[in-house]
Amino acid sequence: MSTLRVLLAALLCLLPTGCGADNPFPEGSTMWRIRERGTLTVGIKFDQPMFGYKDPASGRITGFDAEVARLIAKDLTGSERNIRFVETVSRERENFIAQGVVDVVIATYSITPARAQLVSFTDPYYYAGQDLLVRIADTTIEDVSDLEGKSVCTAKGSTSSDRLRALAPGANLEIVDAYSVCVPALVAGRVDAISTDDTILLGLLDQHPDVFRLTRKPFGREPYGMGVRKQDTVFRDYLNGLIGRWLRDGEWDRAFKDTIGVSGATPDQSRPANR
Repeated sequence: MSTLRVLLAALLCLLPTGCGADNPFPEGSTMWRIRERGTLTVGIKFDQPMFGYKDPASGRITGFDAEVARLIAKDLTGSERNIRFVETVSRERENFIAQGVVDVVIATYSITPARAQLVSFTDPYYYAGQDLLVRIADTTIEDVSDLEGKSVCTAKGSTSSDRLRALAPGANLEIVDAYSVCVPALVAGRVDAISTDDTILLGLLDQHPDVFRLTRKPFGREPYGMGVRKQDTVFRDYLNGLIGRWLRDGEWDRAFKDTIGVSGATPDQSRPANR
């Protein structure tokens, strides 16, 4: 009977409605492999409230990037639950993509020419501005021009440090692996400010509203893209199609409202143009 079952299974696979017929993607493509596997693996931050944050109590990953990832998982596998999140700090993003640790990185990943030499980026799915988070009682820092002689904490591998070196050459930069390291340093007075994209800082402010304040004078504009393997244009183009759809059908706005929007932020400058 076992031999008969094997033969019947083989015959079914030869029929148009047989094996793999429920996979609508081009055979061998990244989308096809994810559909066959049944799980999307996403590189994301675990320490950035409102974008990628792992709740210490429930273990659930929340934030705008997480919602975007779940939308992709739903389209690829039929359910947003078919997803595996891998913590991906800024300095590991390119490595995780190249090594196949993740299928895609969605981790406040600014598109730059240097990074585009190593990975393929989608079109921007979000725009952020760099800003400063300081202690609420500190009135000496109001914008980037006030950072002369000040200690500023930012993350390794981010574009924030490059912009600070250009616009505030007199600042003393403390470069760390994750922004969560910056928070206790700012509380204790070991640094004078944290600088990165404003929406990331909004998440940190939300956790410490009585301790920190945001200067709300952003400098620079950061386009966030999803990163995939270099030359994987088929997967990149598929993701671009999804971004365009979300902007048209309201899914982008829903994801913003449910995450970043709870802080009172509006999507005016952050939302890409409809495509």
